[in-house]
Amino acid sequence: MSDRESVEGVVLISEPALNALTERQQISYREHRRKYVKWLVENYAEDTRKVYASILDQLHRYIWVNEGGFTTDITHDHADDFLTKRKESDEDYSTSYLDNIKLAIKSYFEWKGDPWDTDIKIEGGKSGVSQPKDYLTKPERQMIRDAVLEYGSVPSYAALTPEKRREWKIHLAQRFGKAVRDIGQDDWERANGFKYVSIVNVSLDGGLRPVEVGRATVDWVDLDNCVLRIPEDESSKNTDNWRVSLTETTTEYLARWLEERELYDKYDDTDALWLTRHGNPYRSKSLNLLLDNLREIAGIERDLTWYALRHSTGTYVTQERGLAATQAQLRHKRKQTTMRYDQAPPEDRQDALEDIG
Repeated sequence: MSDRESVEGVVLISEPALNALTERQQISYREHRRKYVKWLVENYAEDTRKVYASILDQLHRYIWVNEGGFTTDITHDHADDFLTKRKESDEDYSTSYLDNIKLAIKSYFEWKGDPWDTDIKIEGGKSGVSQPKDYLTKPERQMIRDAVLEYGSVPSYAALTPEKRREWKIHLAQRFGKAVRDIGQDDWERANGFKYVSIVNVSLDGGLRPVEVGRATVDWVDLDNCVLRIPEDESSKNTDNWRVSLTETTTEYLARWLEERELYDKYDDTDALWLTRHGNPYRSKSLNLLLDNLREIAGIERDLTWYALRHSTGTYVTQERGLAATQAQLRHKRKQTTMRYDQAPPEDRQDALEDIG
């Protein structure tokens, strides 16, 4: 097994940690980190989990140096001491960095089921806010749904003049990697297909993580009951079979995609529900690129990751149906994870105050 093994791009043992540990200690630390990083993957966007994992690695190494040797056990006192030392350091760490330390440690103790309520304040920091910042508002959710209907579409073949039809054939030839002379009616229909529409709408309804988009198979789909059935061995939490509700509109998009999917040769020997144009499973990078294109069409002028879809689903399902519904829809094993969505955005709280007078 590689000493530099990673999970979803997060290295389990950093080079400094590797150099500080014996072979036996490396095994213990690697497995401890594996469990923690898997939890991060399930609950945080790619950039955030890398930052948090790095900070916790620094905290572990700080403890080994200052507490007399190797341990994987982090106490609240360790955390307070580490944050205080960083805050008072002559290196003049930025507020953003200190705030990330506090958020990362809070996250770690959430994973441990041992909440860390420290009195240490980071002036100007955001660590008192538990609402995920990377999420879509209700209007933005609809804007993304509308944008994907437009994304990649082409005008009706019959409505184009011969000159314009030629221009669109050149465009489709470049898009699909074919010769212009080989572009036909099937390619026109493919350009207006339902793959992206189904990916986005299913992800918005079900709060799919990038890894779940990549793992999804046709066997997950239950069109009759408007649900995805994610089996135990494919669930990213690997603890239970999940029934994820879908709207009737999303189910219709998915039905159309399943029919269209049968026309593509790259799906002949796989049960994958969605593949990239290169025939690979979807991952965070390709999904974030898709979302960037949709943001541009929708006119949303801030950076988002694919987890914005999931976080918005958690936020608004909690508001409408409560934490139990969110826990089931987002496939959370632990209630503590779902609790982070139990905080309405300020504008919604203002509306509620207007309603109650």
